[in-house]
Amino acid sequence: MAYRDFRDFLETLQKEGQLLTIEDEVMPEPDLGSAGRAISNVSDQSPALLFTNINGYRDARIAMNVIGSWPNHALMMGLPKTTPVKEQFFEFARRWENYPVPVRREASAPFQEVVVDGNVNLFDLLPLFRLNQYDGGFYIDKACVISRDPSDPEHFGKQNVGIYRIQVKGKDRLGIQPVPQHDIAIHLRHAEERGENLPVALAIGCEPVITTMAAAPIAYDQSEYEMAGAIQGEPYPVFTLPGTNLDVPWGAEIVLEGEILAGTREFEGPFGEFTGHYSGGRSMPVIQIHRVYHRKNPIFEHLYIGMPWTETDYMVGINTCVPIYKQLKDLFPDEIVAVNAMYTHGLVCIVSTKKRYGGFAKAVGMSAMATRHGLGYCKLVILVDETVDPFNLPQVMWALSTKMHPAHDVIILPDMSVLPLDPGSNPAGITHKMILDATTPVAPETRGHYSQPLDAPIATEKWEKIFQGLLNKQ
Repeated sequence: MAYRDFRDFLETLQKEGQLLTIEDEVMPEPDLGSAGRAISNVSDQSPALLFTNINGYRDARIAMNVIGSWPNHALMMGLPKTTPVKEQFFEFARRWENYPVPVRREASAPFQEVVVDGNVNLFDLLPLFRLNQYDGGFYIDKACVISRDPSDPEHFGKQNVGIYRIQVKGKDRLGIQPVPQHDIAIHLRHAEERGENLPVALAIGCEPVITTMAAAPIAYDQSEYEMAGAIQGEPYPVFTLPGTNLDVPWGAEIVLEGEILAGTREFEGPFGEFTGHYSGGRSMPVIQIHRVYHRKNPIFEHLYIGMPWTETDYMVGINTCVPIYKQLKDLFPDEIVAVNAMYTHGLVCIVSTKKRYGGFAKAVGMSAMATRHGLGYCKLVILVDETVDPFNLPQVMWALSTKMHPAHDVIILPDMSVLPLDPGSNPAGITHKMILDATTPVAPETRGHYSQPLDAPIATEKWEKIFQGLLNKQ
């Protein structure tokens, strides 16, 4: 099921009716950002977009919304596009167990077709535009950013592939926001403690499995490439950039090579973020670009980001749920059923769990906040019974409506850590967090009247399969 490169995946989307090519001329602003917003508003089954006629950019092609729907996410995993979200979650979790799958190293890469070595001008090389009207400039927001831990550079697992917002500051100069909870911030701290610049590479237009893993909150010493191999079922291909020792996705369309300048900070922002708010401006590190590689006639990939749901939420949905699920499962192997942390990158997390005794679910909620991702997110954790599907929001709302008692089932935890981009945090990066226990009380909690639950008719599951098969044939 592995895709050779970005173009291979676009061809699959085309064959599956999940790619919409727009040949009419469009303006970079406001058309491209508006289209990225609009396609998510229309449907959760929406196709990817490929623009081939952009005013002012001769021969440029821009892809957006590439994994911006559940059908496209399923195809990314090599599954039928009709695969339900819950099934995608459990299949993703099953493949997670195959980690690590060692990478396949290639001697050359397609993006070496054109090399710009010195005198880099990103305004000539990239079709740049603002996504939202009050963004502080042009942003590259779906590049896989690769860096190594300078204190342990030979540790392959500590080489990070992440996605961060990148502001174009000049013809060969970028701004980057390394959120403290993310691995590149650790790499930069180690480099600056040594008085060194941090070498980085930015890969644009990558096939979607590595992009998905770059956005996943895996452990610091886990390799995104080896996890991508586990998810796609075969070794992930990488190419080592000469002279930098950075491994980049072999099938990338464009690769920018440079370094984060130690001790240098410049104003960056504002930028319309995944929280649905502009994040304002802050003093952030700077990347100096030295070299650019790209394929002939490269396809530039972009990501619309704004109030959910957008492609961001599909991209960081299941790959956020599964790490939290795995970490909770390690603590409570017999109780944890499923985790839905798809809402605003896990600021809201819904956990389906069995219970050993009264108060058990609340302890699960606190454990979710202490997971690697939960420390910076998981502002609200909702606990539901094992019979409630956390991916079925009407069921979750039913549990909140009928199971939660405001006097007994609400826990407020003051002054906890959260990512600074949370607009409700005050000061930035600090917030109260909350647990809502919407599970059925068990002894020694004996309140309420829950002794006569209504079960579904006995043939319901059989008819679900019948209808699913009939609908899939339409």
